[in-house]
Amino acid sequence: MNTLTQALHWLSSPLSGASEHLIESAIFWHARWMVLAWAVCLPLGALVARYFKITPRQDWPRVLDSKFWWHSHRVLQYTGILAMSAGAWLVWRTTDAPLWSLTGLHRWLGWLVLLLGWLQMLGGILRGSKGGPTDNPIAGDHYDMSRKRLMFERLHKSLGWLAVALAIAVIVLGLFMADAPRWMLCALLLWWIVLLTAAAYLQARGCNIDTYQAIWGIDPGLPGLQRPPIGWGVRRTQKHPWRSFSTQD
Repeated sequence: MNTLTQALHWLSSPLSGASEHLIESAIFWHARWMVLAWAVCLPLGALVARYFKITPRQDWPRVLDSKFWWHSHRVLQYTGILAMSAGAWLVWRTTDAPLWSLTGLHRWLGWLVLLLGWLQMLGGILRGSKGGPTDNPIAGDHYDMSRKRLMFERLHKSLGWLAVALAIAVIVLGLFMADAPRWMLCALLLWWIVLLTAAAYLQARGCNIDTYQAIWGIDPGLPGLQRPPIGWGVRRTQKHPWRSFSTQD
């Protein structure tokens, strides 16, 4: 057996080293819906919302309020929530297991992630009005950075990233529970490395721009610019983030 054949055999073998991989149809589809939701759609939606509020070809700050990130974020998050819900529906009647077991930990952390996902959706619906010079009337929760908007941004950003981190743990637990082929874990690890590398690059480039400034500009008299930006590593700048690595915070 040559090296390539050995590698392919190792990758196709279950994580436990068993000779074959057997899985029920409902679990099979549950896993795929959840991976689509929490390994693909929802992390991508979060990254787009964080780093693409200003796009590379946008003539910012002359041209404000690009809708690219908003529409992309909504499509990816709605798709992810629907996929997550479909995956949960397939297994919601499964037998309970002790919390301290692998199955129990996967199950209850999974329900927590599901709850966080739906809370994110609900929070987005209840985020308040926009307002601002591009809307009528000018007053609005976001433009004025009302208490309601401040609470929404703090919860939405913190709970969103918490949900993604927990989901990664739940997916890894699920792979070991199902004794999945090794290539699946390797592929997911590689995908997560790609996402982390992209996030690190965009963070270093300074693309993590405050939503308020991306929408309404750099005028220091704007009501929302009287407060510091909300969220870890979120920044404000006078320069287009895609055209210069220098910052003016």
